[in-house]
Amino acid sequence: MLFDTHAHLDDSRFDEDRDEIIRRSRQDGVELILNAGSNIETSVKSIALAGKYEFIYASVGVHPHDASNMDGETAAVLAALAENKKVRAIGEIGLDYHYDLSPRDVQKQRFVEQIELARQLKLPVIVHDREAHGDIMDIFKRTRIKEVGGVLHSFSGSTEMAVECIKMGLYISISGPVTFNNARKTMEAVKEVPLDMLLIETDSPYLTPAPHRGKRNYPGYVKLVAEKIADIKGISFEEVAQQTKENGKRLFGIE
Repeated sequence: MLFDTHAHLDDSRFDEDRDEIIRRSRQDGVELILNAGSNIETSVKSIALAGKYEFIYASVGVHPHDASNMDGETAAVLAALAENKKVRAIGEIGLDYHYDLSPRDVQKQRFVEQIELARQLKLPVIVHDREAHGDIMDIFKRTRIKEVGGVLHSFSGSTEMAVECIKMGLYISISGPVTFNNARKTMEAVKEVPLDMLLIETDSPYLTPAPHRGKRNYPGYVKLVAEKIADIKGISFEEVAQQTKENGKRLFGIE
C-alpha cells in the first residue's frame, strides 16, 4: 500500500539489477513509484521506465546541478516530454547551495522558468532545496506557488518553514534521514505537519534509512520512513501508509 513518491531508478547504480529491484519493491509492499527526472537524459529514461511498468510514473525537469546546461530550447523539450500521459510533475527543480555546481543566479533563473512551465502545463512541481531555504521561500512567494502546487522533496527545513509551505498548498515529503539519530529538526517538523500534507519517499539510490545507512537505497525501504513517521506521530503504520499514498495520488493526479 506504499507510494514511493521520489526515486531515481534510472541511476547507473541500478544498471545490473533494475528489473529485479523493481520486482522486489512490489513484493515489499510498494504499490506506486514516481521516478523523478533531473535533466533531459534522465527525464527521457524516467518516461521509458514508466512506459515499461504500469505502477511507475515520471516527472521531467532540470535539477539545479544542471541549471547551467539549460538553454532557450530546454523548456520546449520538457514541454514535449510532458505530453506523455505518465508524466505527472515538473521536477526535480530548485536550488542547491551545498554543491553550487551551477551559479546561484542561474539556479534561481532556471527554477523560476520551470515553475512557470509547470503553471502553463498545469502540473505540480517537485522541489529540491539544499541549504537554500530563504531563496526558495522568496521564489515561492514571487511565483505564487499556491497556484501551481507541488512538494518539497526530502524536506530539510524547520518546522516554521514546513508550516509556511503548507499554507502555500505544498506537500512535505519525508525521506530516509528522518530515521537518523541526529534528525531532531525533521522529527519536529513531522510532528507538526498534518498527515494529509505528508508524502514519503526514498530518493533511491540515495539517502538510505537506518539501519541500512551506507548501502544502496531502493523503494522498498520507504516502509522504514513510514514506520518512523508512525512512531513520531503515535499512530499506526497502516494509517501513515494509506494516507501518504492517497496524498501522492491526489498531488500527481493518479486515479
